[in-house]
Amino acid sequence: MLLSEIARASTEVAAEPGRKAKVSALAGVLRAAGPRDAAVVVAYLSGELPQRQIGVGYASLRDLPAAAREPSLTVAEVHAAFSEIRAVSGAGSVARRRELVHAVFARATLAEQQFLVRLLSGELRQGALDGVMTDAVATAAGVPLAEVRRAVMLRGALGPVAAAALADEADGGGVPALRGFTLEVGRPVRPMLAASAPSVAEALGKIDGPAAVEWKLDGVRAQIHVRGGEVRVFTRTLDEITDRLPEVTGVLGALPVQDAVFDGELIALREDGRPHPFQITAARTATRTRKEGPQVPLSLFLFDVLRLDGVDLLDHPDAERHAALAGAVPAELLMPRTVTADVAEAEAVFADAVARGHEGVVVKSPATPYAAGRRGAGWIKVKPRHTLDLVVLAVEWGHGRRRGFLSNLHLGARDPETGGFVMLGKTFKGLTDELLAWQTEKLRDLAVEEDSYTVRVRPELVVEIAFDGLQTSPRYPAGLALRFARVLRYRPDKKAEDADTIDTVRALAPVID
Repeated sequence: MLLSEIARASTEVAAEPGRKAKVSALAGVLRAAGPRDAAVVVAYLSGELPQRQIGVGYASLRDLPAAAREPSLTVAEVHAAFSEIRAVSGAGSVARRRELVHAVFARATLAEQQFLVRLLSGELRQGALDGVMTDAVATAAGVPLAEVRRAVMLRGALGPVAAAALADEADGGGVPALRGFTLEVGRPVRPMLAASAPSVAEALGKIDGPAAVEWKLDGVRAQIHVRGGEVRVFTRTLDEITDRLPEVTGVLGALPVQDAVFDGELIALREDGRPHPFQITAARTATRTRKEGPQVPLSLFLFDVLRLDGVDLLDHPDAERHAALAGAVPAELLMPRTVTADVAEAEAVFADAVARGHEGVVVKSPATPYAAGRRGAGWIKVKPRHTLDLVVLAVEWGHGRRRGFLSNLHLGARDPETGGFVMLGKTFKGLTDELLAWQTEKLRDLAVEEDSYTVRVRPELVVEIAFDGLQTSPRYPAGLALRFARVLRYRPDKKAEDADTIDTVRALAPVID
């Protein structure tokens, strides 16, 4: 498949305002790509690289060669070139990488060059997010959407699923191929996520009968795979962090289980059981090499099990999964949990969790299966303050004592319909001197355009924002603005697609105004 077809499709999808039209346009190009190129096409039209990073950023895409007159560059050739660029290292790597980049761009037409620049700089936002692209794969292959969703859940990536779905059934593709994806120990799946409610009473009201009320910790999500004493730990973004957590692997490696996939939370606790600041937990899990000397230990709290001793439990109800979990691990490794239908009792659990320094609670339906990769209605989180995970869209230079630092953040919620972001306001509150210095360096690396006042950045950095309420505002496209917004922390464990949506914000408006 020619790259020009992908570039044209990207432009068409960006111009379509509605979800159905985007799905139809994407399905057309996926059918044309076929199973051979499908995985790469899905990645490119989702604004991603199969290689994730190849060492080429916006600053490297200046002074490009003249564009080719006619399209000749194929998707497969671009993919191979990017893989070669990613492998470059050592002395002279910068010059060699630049040489290879220019070789690709010299064969690209102007439209293809523009597409590649946006792809490599993280600026390709035409609305082909995971949900839209998943629908497009099902439409292109003529298979049930539920089959594609489940395969993606189990495989953890849409590209290979698209290739399997688009292959002919006579060649082992289609629905049979999708059903061939199973939960494998050692290969992470996307975690189940929770919806939000402003109160424990409202959360309980959404669940029929008694509910499980568990602590919600201010930690790092961990999916733990165990087989024959070997332990592997993955984050919510499916990155492996096993080598950074010897205290965790040691405990779980000694469990008397044949194989297992656990879901839980890692957190650094003080001697009195209260949590350290989130940054301490994040620093432990973000360290790429083990440091010498003493480190703050992490505690593990498990709240779910997806597989145990050869049995997949994803489709089993929460109550059965938790019973299996409780029978397999020591009580001190379990997340505190109370099953009740009484609002007063559930609120007491909530108050106790907050008093201990934790974020709040998660209210769970005992009947819900594990909806990997989705925000299931069976899990509902409740916090004592209003918070949103938003994306930094731009930032303004500071004044006075903040001169020389990037300070005032432009904040946006994700729009699932367009794939873009909707600005909800600005804030410079809650920033320590350390955080100011960190965000200045980080946001300069993400910059795509700037003047003497404002720096526009790639929408990749997720920040947790506390706010006192929402108000109507004609200044912002959603007609809503945050009141008294302030930075709580950055979320390096989350991607932009994990940020809260504008639909979530609108749903909160009548509750907290």
